Amino acid sequence: MSEKSKSLRSFGFAALGLMLMLLGGVAGWAWESRSAVTVAPVGSAQRAELEQTIRDYILDHPEILPEAMDRLRLRESRKQLAGVANLVEAPFLGAVLGNPQGKITLVEFTDFGCTYCRRSVADVEAVIAANPDLRVVVRELPILSPASRDAARMALAAAEQGRYAAFHAAMWQAGQPDTQSIAAAARAAGLDMARAGRVIASPGIDAEIARNLDLARQLGFNGTPSWVIGDQIMSGAVGAEQLAKAVAAARG
Repeated sequence: MSEKSKSLRSFGFAALGLMLMLLGGVAGWAWESRSAVTVAPVGSAQRAELEQTIRDYILDHPEILPEAMDRLRLRESRKQLAGVANLVEAPFLGAVLGNPQGKITLVEFTDFGCTYCRRSVADVEAVIAANPDLRVVVRELPILSPASRDAARMALAAAEQGRYAAFHAAMWQAGQPDTQSIAAAARAAGLDMARAGRVIASPGIDAEIARNLDLARQLGFNGTPSWVIGDQIMSGAVGAEQLAKAVAAARG
């Protein structure tokens, strides 16, 4: 099955589920409201009639489903972000792209071994170029392999030296992470390797990665790239256009 077919099929299932949820939820609300002001109890026939009316409306106006799904996603995102938004937006010192003092913050959870993250590099660069007030907080989430974790550790060591952006770019250009590509990216970024080694050996690096893993679990992420901006949560290689829309929405 093609990716497009999978996407359409997933949308169909989601739309069906949402329709059922709307039918049950709205009908239930109307049932309770109507019962509250009616002396005689409302019978099953009236409820069935109400549910049929709602169903017919949704089927006659399917264009409301995407809007309803967007609102549902936003509501769920707000729930997931409650209490952790400030932690998510607080970067490991130096692990920032774009404008470090930017008023708008986009958070990316990423893995140097992730193909979809690699596809998103150009998208992030395009959004940064179009938004001088954008701060991109990168949270290293090395979940694919031990080499991904090694690359993440070196990236954080680069951040400690103020060379995060240089290493970030060089690592993506170097290819899949392994001992050779990580070392090559570190050299290209101009890192002090002795200093980087000391930082990597310190407990703070693994603590940061553990923190990112915990935040990802709290937000319900199960892969990379994943994104947080404002009160929105997104997963996957969503593309430059979707990122730009999210930035515009966060700006208000």
